Amino acid sequence: MIADELVEQVRSAADIVEIVSEFVPLRRSGGTWRGPCPFHQGKNPNFSVSPSHGSYHCFVCHESGDVFTFVRKRLGLDWPAAVKYVGEKVGIEVIDTPRRAQVQDPNAPNHEALAAAAEWFQQQLSDEQIGRDARAYLTQRGLDSGAWQRFGLGFAPRDAQALRRYLHSLGHDDARLLEAGLLGLRDGDTEPRVRFRGRVMFPIHDELGRPVGFGGRAMGDDQPKYLNSPESPVFQKRRTLYGLHTAKQAMRRTERAIVVEGYLDAIRLALAGIEEVVAPLGTALTEEQAKLLVRYASEIFLLYDSDEAGQKATFRSGMELLREKAAVRVVTLPDGEDPDSYVRVQGRSAMETQLAQAIDVFDRQVQLLERRGWFSDLRRSRRAVDKLLPTIRAAADPLTRDLYVARLADVTRLDKAAIAAEAEAQAEAERRRSTALVRQSPQQAGPPTDFGAPPHEGQGPPFDVGEEQGGVALPEPASDKAARTPWKGRRGKQGPEWKVTAIPPRPRSDEPVERALVRAMLFDRGVAERVAERHPPESFRSDACSELFGVLLDAPFDCDIEQIASHLSPDALRVLRELTEGSPFDAEAADITLSLSRLDARILEDRVDAILEAMRRTDDRTEKDTLMRERLELETELRRLLPIRSPRTKPRR
Repeated sequence: MIADELVEQVRSAADIVEIVSEFVPLRRSGGTWRGPCPFHQGKNPNFSVSPSHGSYHCFVCHESGDVFTFVRKRLGLDWPAAVKYVGEKVGIEVIDTPRRAQVQDPNAPNHEALAAAAEWFQQQLSDEQIGRDARAYLTQRGLDSGAWQRFGLGFAPRDAQALRRYLHSLGHDDARLLEAGLLGLRDGDTEPRVRFRGRVMFPIHDELGRPVGFGGRAMGDDQPKYLNSPESPVFQKRRTLYGLHTAKQAMRRTERAIVVEGYLDAIRLALAGIEEVVAPLGTALTEEQAKLLVRYASEIFLLYDSDEAGQKATFRSGMELLREKAAVRVVTLPDGEDPDSYVRVQGRSAMETQLAQAIDVFDRQVQLLERRGWFSDLRRSRRAVDKLLPTIRAAADPLTRDLYVARLADVTRLDKAAIAAEAEAQAEAERRRSTALVRQSPQQAGPPTDFGAPPHEGQGPPFDVGEEQGGVALPEPASDKAARTPWKGRRGKQGPEWKVTAIPPRPRSDEPVERALVRAMLFDRGVAERVAERHPPESFRSDACSELFGVLLDAPFDCDIEQIASHLSPDALRVLRELTEGSPFDAEAADITLSLSRLDARILEDRVDAILEAMRRTDDRTEKDTLMRERLELETELRRLLPIRSPRTKPRR
């Protein structure tokens, strides 16, 4: 017997177009590939292979199936032999194991509830009255009914209980819907409410194509503009890429992956026939997302918006990919364009031209520095070198690192050995500093001064991020004045423009995690963005901290503390005063990664509590064993997140 998970792994890794093309001459036709049917010996291209669905179909003899079915019928193999054949093609060893009792996937009910919700959202979009505005919005964005169906788009009406009633009718209770992230219950509420209301819905799937969450896009002035499902047992945003389940086969076939910022960008490129496209569920790639990408393609194209935020996200993503030995290319669209608008107007051929003109991420950084005059004199050249060294250090591939050193030596006329020695010296200094920090979570991406956190939003070049002590942006070369720091109590130095830190101010040791993080956000607005990538403001349990977090996240970058205060309720204003009163707080090395891990642990802690309650209620021995195994797995993960805690000790709130 071949384990189900191994079969799914082989199926996920297999490129059905590549395997079928060994027996059938195929030619691309839109989103599918066509050729003569090998089963009835046809002459016309009536045999269709769909890489996005991993299936084939003949419109004459009606033969259809997946990659395993094709191999079985074409070569006359039995089921185990077919799986082994495909496994050899993709480099996965398939071994028969003794038949054993199947253990039910504990997350299967979550996937079922999410699949039912996705189907219901699609029905609401099709409803003549309920979905009218949503259909008008999608049509205005250039998406027709075929696109809605292909990508499973839907609509969440404003009725706060309609989805809940529907899912109850299917047997999904509130506990299940809360765990799946479809319902929310804030402090003070007596009844759960649906999370998404009045939004166009984009279903999110995991690598195997199972529904794990949703992204909701507001059509009016509702904030935030995009709202994702919360972290749950099946949905971890930092480990998920939108569209990967349909893009992975195209990535293998084209030997490239394209990363865009949003759902609509990814959909637009896929509709144009560029299917190897994914989107992170935040502003930039995480370490886990970068690892996912390089499993399918070694050359990654970063196709972000042409605005300042897009430029910053480009270089932060590039650093993560370089650590995974990827070849990173940057695509620069004309000013004011994003992938969605550009492809809609210019078409696929123009986008392919832009992709062909993409340049290496390091070359792009050098190009921007040259345009801004950073190599015009010795003083600025020295500072420019400091800006480029983090990218050299991030390159895990030795040949790529040598090429970067040679490129920098060429533009600065410095000795390559001197540049390499300086890069290694800084790397060693960072390693020493890392060992002196508070015990870190394994989730942290790279050394503290690399691209492990979002940038400080300041003035300056579009790839500007702050430095350790204050995150103050560098000025343009034309001016020698220090950048203005509008926040009270802020101490800052000027630092490398795309050098970033994971070292916010040290919170008081007795301070709860939410207050500590908000305190760090007041010191460096980039921290708010980093936290929001994993935990949105509404996930904070303190209403005052949640409100402060949301205001800091949404406010313009040039707002000072008084402007922030004018948007707060009395309770949030009181917390703001408490966090900013007194002398400036210490900005020496301290790591918010532990605080983020504590927030991650909340989800696991709640699930452990639910398991303990379920174990008390059941007398079924098999069910108890299954629950116990899940509990042990969760507590192992908790010890990894918070290695200095006991599994029975919950983190401070």
